[in-house]
Amino acid sequence: MSAFPPVDEQLAVILRGAAQTETAAELKKKLEKSRETGKPLRVKYGIDPTGFDVHLGHTVPLRKLRQFQELGHTAVLIIGTATAAVGDPSGRDASRQGLTPDQIEKNAQTYLTQIAKVVDVTKAEVRPNAEWFSKFGFADVLRLLGHTTIQRMIERDDFTNRIKAGTAIYLHECLYPLMQGWDSVEIRADVELGGTEQLYNLMVGRDLQRASGQEPQICLTMPILRGTDGEKKMGKSVGNYIGLSEPAKDMFGKTMRIPDALMKEWFELLTDRSAKEVAEIVAGHPNEAKKLLGSDIVTFYHGSAAAAETIGDWNKQFSQRLDPDQIPLLLLKCELQDGFFDAAQLLIELGLCKSKSEARRKIQEGAVNYGPDRTRVEGIGAMIPVTDRMIVRLGRRVVQVQLEVADVNSNDLN
Repeated sequence: MSAFPPVDEQLAVILRGAAQTETAAELKKKLEKSRETGKPLRVKYGIDPTGFDVHLGHTVPLRKLRQFQELGHTAVLIIGTATAAVGDPSGRDASRQGLTPDQIEKNAQTYLTQIAKVVDVTKAEVRPNAEWFSKFGFADVLRLLGHTTIQRMIERDDFTNRIKAGTAIYLHECLYPLMQGWDSVEIRADVELGGTEQLYNLMVGRDLQRASGQEPQICLTMPILRGTDGEKKMGKSVGNYIGLSEPAKDMFGKTMRIPDALMKEWFELLTDRSAKEVAEIVAGHPNEAKKLLGSDIVTFYHGSAAAAETIGDWNKQFSQRLDPDQIPLLLLKCELQDGFFDAAQLLIELGLCKSKSEARRKIQEGAVNYGPDRTRVEGIGAMIPVTDRMIVRLGRRVVQVQLEVADVNSNDLN
């Protein structure tokens, strides 16, 4: 009896949520052969350590990789310690800055810890691609470049758009898809996962495998996750992301602020709920749907207890108009005048606003209150009484003041 589930059952799991498969017929044949021989497929996913945070956008293909693991196949994680120095041009309208070796090393150290929240890295094959590219000489680079043409390279949409816009395309960027494709040759990939903007790079892998006498990999692309703004692709450079290392409260709060139109997409790509469940949830009240979405996300990365505590605090603060149980305590070192302090300046000192103009705008909007009675700050020049452990609220943000000040009597200032 095979150690793998029936092929049709595997396909149902693998193709759920997928955007494109090159090709579905080949994938079925690979799965049938795997089941007959008892040999697991080698499923590749590569990620460049371009920053400290792995975010929810990365988890869309990572979750698919986990599903392959659960079906009994081998996950092969490529950490792009070589490709990160080049910079992937996929989906970009300008050249991407490559990273220095020191930056890459620092980032790479944090990536596996975060990826382990999604994929079982103890059972995965983890390979930094500097393992083989560090041995490349100039002759090897020339041979690799000989596998494509300028005409084919500029057919890709991102390069075509940059040519039309008069934006520079640097020659080193043309090397990136060949490097990513060569990774597939090195690890003999059966399947490679990536976002839809990665299809060109994945197809290059198929070509290089054929040229090397290997059976070409299946290219399985996943939809691009839009970020918290509901418009652009989730990314660190845009600032519209939720990092896997963020606290449960921040994950939940950011999820609650996403546009309603984003919920179906996030449920489908970030949870294991069925299409029927998602349709029923999204058809209900948007606020309750977002709570459930936020709970699913927090539960996956922090556990059910953290999710229950976070929702409890949220309900206290916004449904019952109560403050959360855990309130950050912030030190105020400035001098008071007869126990009073300028309200706008207080918001800046507590890190709730970045500038006086922003603070005054929030006060004019009626977004600022303080104390147990939620006294609203009135007037942009308002002076308010400040006491130790006083609670200050700006919209959904709640902080507590810890005084380390001298109370300066106004008569002594003359």
